[in-house]
Amino acid sequence: MRPHSLDDVIGQSHLLGQGSPLRTIANPESTSTVSVVLWGPPGTGKTSLAHVIARTAGRTFVELSAVTAGVKDVRAVMDKARGEKDLYGTGTILFLDEIHRFTKAQQDALLPGVENGWVTLIAATTENPSFSVISPLLSRSILLRLDLLTNEHLTEVVERALTASYGLAGHFTLAESARAALVAMSSGDARRALTALDAAAAIASAQNRQEITDADVEAAVDRALLRYDRQGDEHYDVISAFIKSIRGSDPDAAIHYLARMIEAGEDPRFIARRLVISASEDIGLASPQALTLAVSAAEAVAQIGMPEGRIPLAEATIFLALAPKSNAAYNAINSAIADVRAGKSGPVPIHLRDGGYPGAARLGHGKGYQYAHNSEHGVVRQQYPPDALVGKDYYLPTERGQEAELRTRLENLRAIIRNMDL
Repeated sequence: MRPHSLDDVIGQSHLLGQGSPLRTIANPESTSTVSVVLWGPPGTGKTSLAHVIARTAGRTFVELSAVTAGVKDVRAVMDKARGEKDLYGTGTILFLDEIHRFTKAQQDALLPGVENGWVTLIAATTENPSFSVISPLLSRSILLRLDLLTNEHLTEVVERALTASYGLAGHFTLAESARAALVAMSSGDARRALTALDAAAAIASAQNRQEITDADVEAAVDRALLRYDRQGDEHYDVISAFIKSIRGSDPDAAIHYLARMIEAGEDPRFIARRLVISASEDIGLASPQALTLAVSAAEAVAQIGMPEGRIPLAEATIFLALAPKSNAAYNAINSAIADVRAGKSGPVPIHLRDGGYPGAARLGHGKGYQYAHNSEHGVVRQQYPPDALVGKDYYLPTERGQEAELRTRLENLRAIIRNMDL
């Protein structure tokens, strides 16, 4: 079911306009040696695009997989491509699938051929090239990102497979509800949609039926494909969306992202640690019990493991999402650290210095210190920060949640300590 020309490609219209790099490479009259890196999720057309270009470009086409190829194989391709270009003026297109699996040394072997134009490299990867492809190779290539196929695209893929002479050739029909289920469970992956359709058709055929039903699709695909790579973009993107949903007080979205991570096999301890950070950074003293609950959830997960650990994780997630938010404590420590790094500190006031060792009294340490518990309210007028930071306010509480009460109390405390008028 691979497309036979670029016009047959379903989806990725942003990469296939007139004059685009892929159109240029596929043009038999083009002498361009521009290399490209195709980056996108599985089943979005990276390999199909390479094969379409191979059909139409009028150049020698060589395909390697980073799973099985090594430096020796790459150098052999480069040597042959260089010879054909020098002797016959024939260009070579090298399609390298899963380039992210190549080591730095293996990727280095590609550089001479790409830089000198011996080959036009089409490299495919499902991982962010910024992390998986060496900079010299990226700088000599055009990075093209493929998008997930939409449900409309997948529906078109399925319909073409049902009717095309090189597909199921009209021997089967697909119930509308079965089509919707198949498309939904394919999660933007055309390869998965076609595989599921093929399996469902085999089930129907074994029962001498021409209609593919919901039950056939359900038997072919037991659950939706979850796009998640614990070392790739999805790992970072989903946890980012999870934390931002909590910060944005959307418990429904937060629970969705939690479920995605759990189903993908993410380390629950990683999720729990991020909940503890969220409770401290985004909620803080607006709801102090949030940190306690997050830490308790982390301990519970460590003790009971999965799958039961999903329950305390869900409890903490929902509580944090619903809690009033404040990053005042987070901002306070960041601001204080910034001042310390900038040299804004100074000596500890002498009355606060340790006076418990021999000779301290002779140095005046602790002299004039006022013991707060001796006052009626447990608060006394006294300088606590270094001279350079007197009057500096690091903690600026909000008026949300319990922090509203703390804000009033803090104003009163500062008035007493600094001898200010309320």
